[in-house]
Amino acid sequence: MQALYLSATPTSPEVDFRFEQHSLSIKGESYPENAAAFYTPLIAQVQRYLAGCDGATINVNVSLAYFNSSSTKMLFAFFDALNQAALAGNEVCLNWYHDEDDDTILEFGEELRDDFAALEFRAHAVSGQ
Repeated sequence: MQALYLSATPTSPEVDFRFEQHSLSIKGESYPENAAAFYTPLIAQVQRYLAGCDGATINVNVSLAYFNSSSTKMLFAFFDALNQAALAGNEVCLNWYHDEDDDTILEFGEELRDDFAALEFRAHAVSGQ
């Protein structure tokens, strides 16, 4: 499957999905005017990729400094697809990067860990993100 790369904009994150390498990364800020329009095609492509995975080790790197409530809903759909892939026998490692001083982003990551228990959750505090 061909890789998918979208550069960051002032309101949307960088998306770097390297399907052949089983590496999915989202980085930046996410408050697009229409989060569903931005994320729905990405999630659909991820679901197509995951449908072809069988016993894969998938690394997901998320480093979001800010996201709005409509992005949150779409991110939950993204993580749900990953959780389903983990339940189907794939190993999905979610690397959750957050500023060491940002408790809100850390707490959201911990909520993801609780809601999507099949994912291997790893929190990474970084300074000055």
